[in-house]
Amino acid sequence: MPGTVLLLAAAPAAKGCLVDAASVLPVLAAVPPGVLSGTDTANVVELADPLEPQAVLTRLRAAAAAPYPLTVFVTGQLQLDRRQHLPHLALARTTPSTVRYTGFPWHWIREELRLRAPGSTALLLDLHADQETWEWLHANPLDTGRNNEVYGRIAPPPARRTVAGPAYMKAVATLLRSGLRPPLDQLHQHALARIAPEGGVGTDIVLTAQTGAQATAPSDPHAAITAAVQSGRHSTADALAAQHEQAAVHTHGPASEEALHWIEVRADLAMLAGDAVRSCRTWLTVASARLHAGQAPDAPAVEAAVDRAHHQWSQIRDAGPARELGLALAELRGRVPGRRQGALENIHRQLRQLQTQP
Repeated sequence: MPGTVLLLAAAPAAKGCLVDAASVLPVLAAVPPGVLSGTDTANVVELADPLEPQAVLTRLRAAAAAPYPLTVFVTGQLQLDRRQHLPHLALARTTPSTVRYTGFPWHWIREELRLRAPGSTALLLDLHADQETWEWLHANPLDTGRNNEVYGRIAPPPARRTVAGPAYMKAVATLLRSGLRPPLDQLHQHALARIAPEGGVGTDIVLTAQTGAQATAPSDPHAAITAAVQSGRHSTADALAAQHEQAAVHTHGPASEEALHWIEVRADLAMLAGDAVRSCRTWLTVASARLHAGQAPDAPAVEAAVDRAHHQWSQIRDAGPARELGLALAELRGRVPGRRQGALENIHRQLRQLQTQP
């Protein structure tokens, strides 16, 4: 069975850099793809010091859509945005004042991986945090999604004017270069043991979150839906999600998080089925419902819904639905500008072009 591997190493290029993240990539790249993935063969995607959060999102989204086992290696540093105090993976252009627009929101990882089958996704993380983020993490665990197997460490900020090394990830890579890939929990423990003499464990936040797939895969509805998608039965997958949506509406109400979750699942299923019109329309419904329920325009779930509606709208090739949904999207973008500068102007420009099409 083939696998997919995403190698992501990111850190600011400016003086705010805490870790030499990219230095681990040559060591990881020397590991055979199948060993990185734990499968016979694997497709490896490498992102070294990316500049734009949207570029990272595109690669992550493509990797998440692969039906086979996915392993994500992330090395870098975490920073909080000043507006919402949410963790972001700092990218090459990130500074403390621009995190919200130049960093990669950590919750995007959870969102992009949430439809994957339990037990099919593993994350290995070697992260450093600045002082503000380090204090935040002691009260707010890093959320990587309920279905994902996660191992790694988060280190405190290094000494002033010092750039730390990704010791944990280099230890993982060195162990894998032997050609053997032990179970991830054993690999994790061996890596921690290797960096312990360097003093790299005592103060770290150690991440050991194993997925509950073994207990929930005969009863988790997401697993059945994912299986239907992977076998090409898109209508069956949507019907299953619709049943759970109706049950959530009946039990918790139409504006409940439970009901909105299943509407979001159906929006993603429409995207996977290649129905950009239905996906865009559904994401617009989700965004409007969240705003109507009193959620803030810059709440992560609201921004994510509008961003996804915008992305799906850009995939529509039929001018009629594109004009109709574009007007609704423009109205929402006026209320939810999001993180992409010029997003509303982009919609207006495309709408003007659509007016000239039959």
